[in-house]
Amino acid sequence: MLHFSVANLIITIINLVVLYLLMKKFLFGPVNGIMEKRKALIEEQMDRAKINEAQSLQLKEQYEEKVANIKSQSHRMIDEAKSRADAEREQILKTANLEAQKILKSARESAREEREKAMEGARTEIAGLAMLAARKMLAQGSDEKGNQLLYEQFLAKAGDVYDADGR
Repeated sequence: MLHFSVANLIITIINLVVLYLLMKKFLFGPVNGIMEKRKALIEEQMDRAKINEAQSLQLKEQYEEKVANIKSQSHRMIDEAKSRADAEREQILKTANLEAQKILKSARESAREEREKAMEGARTEIAGLAMLAARKMLAQGSDEKGNQLLYEQFLAKAGDVYDADGR
């Protein structure tokens, strides 16, 4: 049976108190110390992680800002290049048009000079033919039929000169 004694109760309580004090000194103290160190280490790592996260967000913002600046610069450079190309194209077209106008003017002037030379040559030849016809008429006398024949020959040769000129 169970026997209940006060002395056993006091000894058990003393044993429990001694056991508790020993456990507190040798078990709970070191375990609590390890737990506190572990907690401090975790908190330190969390703080570092928050700092690293803030730094990475800042770097990300700087990167995005640089990317935006580079994009705007590239668009601006492309627009400037297009503007320069358009201006250069306009200048080239203007120069080409001026050069074409000079060439056309020169060609027209050259054609006009050639036409005048051809006309002068035709006039000289016609004058020579007229002189030749007049000499023949004077040399043959004043025969009406002979004069008519010389006149027709003169017109035929003068017509050949005009045909050669292209009119």
